[in-house]
Amino acid sequence: MSDPHPLPPLKAVTLTHVRYQRGDQLGHFLAWVSLVPVFISLGGFFSHFIFRRELQGMFFALGLLISQFINEIIKTSVQQARPETCALLEMCDSHGWPSSHSQYMFFFAVYFTLLTYYRIGALFRTQMWIVGLVVWPLAVLTLYSRVYLGYHTVAQVFAGAALGAVLGGGWFWVVNNLLRCHFPAIEESAFGRMFYVKDTSHIPNVLKFEYENARAARKHVSYKRSD
Repeated sequence: MSDPHPLPPLKAVTLTHVRYQRGDQLGHFLAWVSLVPVFISLGGFFSHFIFRRELQGMFFALGLLISQFINEIIKTSVQQARPETCALLEMCDSHGWPSSHSQYMFFFAVYFTLLTYYRIGALFRTQMWIVGLVVWPLAVLTLYSRVYLGYHTVAQVFAGAALGAVLGGGWFWVVNNLLRCHFPAIEESAFGRMFYVKDTSHIPNVLKFEYENARAARKHVSYKRSD
């Protein structure tokens, strides 16, 4: 006798659920690569807020959230299916165009490149080698991993990458041409004072500035810890 009220199909939370063929070493490696956006979000931006509390970093993270929100709107509107290979992974309960992983990583890569090039915060132009040897290869590998593992088509990952790059560059312009002038007001707000939120993008060498001030503070009794 059939159930008159069948239960709706189950849906998984797929934040870290990535499958690959058993014995496929490249697939195993790319499965970890495809989790880079999770590591950046939870490890990078969360720890940045805890230890740095820089407005540039906060607006960087906000831009990534806006980008992912736009991605969900487009996916829901277009409703393009994932490739047939996705059925073998039992992970086809969402739409595939554009790829959110590719969009995330190319937004991150473009924004981080611009931060480094313009020497904003603790970054220096001499650190561009990090961008070239770490950030962009990770972005490209993430794009490739989504196709190799069967979660997306080539068109879906390239669409995500293109959209992410455009949004990353556009958001960088918005932050540093329209919003940055409001950073001092945020610093002086109740939120800024409570959480020690700051903007150091006007300081040419943040690391040197913090190093010298940390050394100078040792000479002042008011800055010393009480026993």
